[in-house]
Amino acid sequence: MLLSTCALALITVAPPTAVQQSVPTPAEGRRIEYALEIGYEAAPVPPRKQPGLSVNGSIPGPTLRFQEGDHARITVRNRMRDQETSTHWHGLLLPNAMDGVPYLTTETIPPLQERVFEFELRHSGTYWYHSHTGLQEQSGVYGAIVVEPREGLDALHRELGVDREVVMVISDWTDEDPHEVMRTLMRGSDWYSIKKGNAQSLLGAWQRGKLGEYFQREGARMPAMDISDVAYDHFLVNGTPEARFAAAEPGERVLVRIVNAGASSYFHLTSAAGPLTIVASDGTRVQPVEVRRLLIGVAETYDVIVELPTTGEAIEVRATAHDLSGHAALVLGPPDAEVLRAEDPPAPDLYGMNEMLRAGLSSVSKPKGLAAATDERPFAPYALLRALEPTEIAQAAAARGVRTLTMRLTGDMQRYTWSINGKTLTEDPVVRVSSGEVVRIEFINDTMMHHPMHLHGHFFRVVTDAAELSPIKHTVDVPPMGKRTIEFIANEEPGDWFLHCHMLYHMDAGMGRVVSYASLGADHMPTLPPALNSPSYAFLDATFLTHMSMGMAMWMRGREDFYVRWNGGYSDSEAHSGAGRHHGHSEEREIDLGWSHYVDANLSTMAGYRFTNVDGAANRFFVGARYRLPYLVRATVTADDDRDVRVGLEKRLQITARGALFGSVEYDTGSYADWATGGAWTLDKELGLTVMYTKDHGFGVGVSLQL
Repeated sequence: MLLSTCALALITVAPPTAVQQSVPTPAEGRRIEYALEIGYEAAPVPPRKQPGLSVNGSIPGPTLRFQEGDHARITVRNRMRDQETSTHWHGLLLPNAMDGVPYLTTETIPPLQERVFEFELRHSGTYWYHSHTGLQEQSGVYGAIVVEPREGLDALHRELGVDREVVMVISDWTDEDPHEVMRTLMRGSDWYSIKKGNAQSLLGAWQRGKLGEYFQREGARMPAMDISDVAYDHFLVNGTPEARFAAAEPGERVLVRIVNAGASSYFHLTSAAGPLTIVASDGTRVQPVEVRRLLIGVAETYDVIVELPTTGEAIEVRATAHDLSGHAALVLGPPDAEVLRAEDPPAPDLYGMNEMLRAGLSSVSKPKGLAAATDERPFAPYALLRALEPTEIAQAAAARGVRTLTMRLTGDMQRYTWSINGKTLTEDPVVRVSSGEVVRIEFINDTMMHHPMHLHGHFFRVVTDAAELSPIKHTVDVPPMGKRTIEFIANEEPGDWFLHCHMLYHMDAGMGRVVSYASLGADHMPTLPPALNSPSYAFLDATFLTHMSMGMAMWMRGREDFYVRWNGGYSDSEAHSGAGRHHGHSEEREIDLGWSHYVDANLSTMAGYRFTNVDGAANRFFVGARYRLPYLVRATVTADDDRDVRVGLEKRLQITARGALFGSVEYDTGSYADWATGGAWTLDKELGLTVMYTKDHGFGVGVSLQL
């Protein structure tokens, strides 16, 4: 089993390695003890530039091993002086108070303090642990959990016909502070798409013969498609771009326990040795099935078998990011052996609608047998999975009935708000269930992103055409424009159990609910972690040209924006004598102090006060609305307290990945009519070049800042 060998955490005392002790208990066999210390990484491991958080000095943390029936006692120590932390035991059935979601189920771990977690290991399989505090998971607080079956590991290996096993923890790494990543996403920046090479443009659509579909998408008011949010600097396996399992020998069959610990990356798994044989998903066994390539969603685990060639070569098991922006690998075989390399999947067709349509259809159509198993760019393999034993809960359903809930997964990539049924976790936090009832949830994805939905403290069956052999999981991928149906019996300890998208930034932006047992009381309201209570960020967008400047400073929280918008420059009366607005060479300015309320992806309302020295206008209050028209034209209408109405239209046309043309027209019944056109070129995330001509100010060049 591979473990990261990163440097020790930067703390006041050196942290220990993972401490495991077997202590007899009076009732149920062994008590297994671990000590985990969460701190700062002392020195970044190349090629990472951004220091991260660590568990016992390594990223990922140590793999925790138990046997079914063991009693776990895990002491988690927070060695950080400036922030609290937490640990969630992902996929394990355990007491509610041990679940590890701070404030909601479990007390947070304050700086320089510790908490002891104790629970029984009720089931075997591959699971993992991670922080549920803020964005700490992105920075390195995660590790694998292996629970061996009660019969022992040797018995499992004999049953599966494998010679040995290895843990493969896949993750994504950014050299940015994760909070800066979230801020970039919330402002609607296109920088990550540009950095990954996935930004869409007219030139790109023309080169691929997709101009018709490009304009069809814009006509439907759909932003450019991408299948991941963040441009990551590195992808890692067991803490490094390429991990090695040298114990594997020629001709051996190796059980690879795969954990997707990425914060927001799906991965395609490919073996250079040929098909992957899936034998477990989310810790639960399935009938062995071979696949050419495996798509693993965020927070899912799969156990697969790979067979090394008898000719002596080592083989690569490659994890390729879903958007093809990079990969990491696990190499099985001796260090001096030649390595057979795996292949990346084909690139996604982001310009065409087929990629999205295929995703949606993959969740509702019947499996296509061999075709589905050999797909070069597959979706989740649920249609191919068959449980070892019947999983239907018809008997329980007959006794209590089935309650069906519809959860539409909704969101807006431009504003970066994510929700369920149009409401964020803060706006509609609770789904109440009664002990013993059968709950069926129909997830309908109304977005163009994948959403891995995870239910804490419970397993559920993913309802497929396998009927009574539908697989059991704790995390389910809901593909773009697709649908998944899950069902479970609410038979765990009454409490508040988190249900959320495991895309870390989607969860942070509001895509979640709390499944709350009715026995807690009709008036019970869960305590939400402060980090999930409508995150707020401040932004500055400014353009400084040779003849004018304009921009906006804004503070965003949830659906509310509070902003200062300005526009000012010099006007020449000779150029505008017909307008009757100006008297000689003059400076004019307009400043709005405003508030805007986000209604949905197409509509926002606004109100504020306008300061102006434009001829024919005066300082005044205004109210209005902004609406997104077909072809992504933005329309704005405001009315002020002097009964003047202002109407404006704006459109941006992306010519290349970095270059765009833009234009606007504006008419105010009380003062003026104006128009502008220009071009912009993106240099990096913060800086761009702009040229612009306006009716009133003429031509200018300058720079744009996004801070």
